[in-house]
Amino acid sequence: MFHKALDMAVPGDVVVVDAGGDLTNAMMGELMAHHAAALGLAGIVINGAIRDLDEIRKLGLPVYAAGVTHRGPYKDGPGEINVPVSIDGMVVMPGDLVIGDEDGVLCVPRDQAEEILRTANAKQSAELEELAQIRARKSDRSWVDRVLSQKNCSFEP
Repeated sequence: MFHKALDMAVPGDVVVVDAGGDLTNAMMGELMAHHAAALGLAGIVINGAIRDLDEIRKLGLPVYAAGVTHRGPYKDGPGEINVPVSIDGMVVMPGDLVIGDEDGVLCVPRDQAEEILRTANAKQSAELEELAQIRARKSDRSWVDRVLSQKNCSFEP
């Protein structure tokens, strides 16, 4: 079914595979990654294992997996395409926005994407301002003592 999902995908898609977190056998390796890259996919997320990690990294295709194993994939497992999946409790619906970086992957429900983008941009602006304050050594750290005091935490200076 993973192979068929790749065949059905269009450029820019992210294919999300829930393999139940199984790290026994890889769900994909170098050949499937090259196929996905040639199709123009934006990335692959697998709640399971992959193999050929070095080659996949060289390819530059964003691939997120729960783990890596040397054991090859099997091609006779069950599967469904274009259905909701749960990746460690995060529900991903077909058509949702999937975002990933070195810290991990998250899913934004399609109907909330604009609101979440506005909120994320505001948070990013606030953090950039705080970073500028830190670099200028003007960061207000009084909140630390205030929070500790509210929690009845005593400490020696």
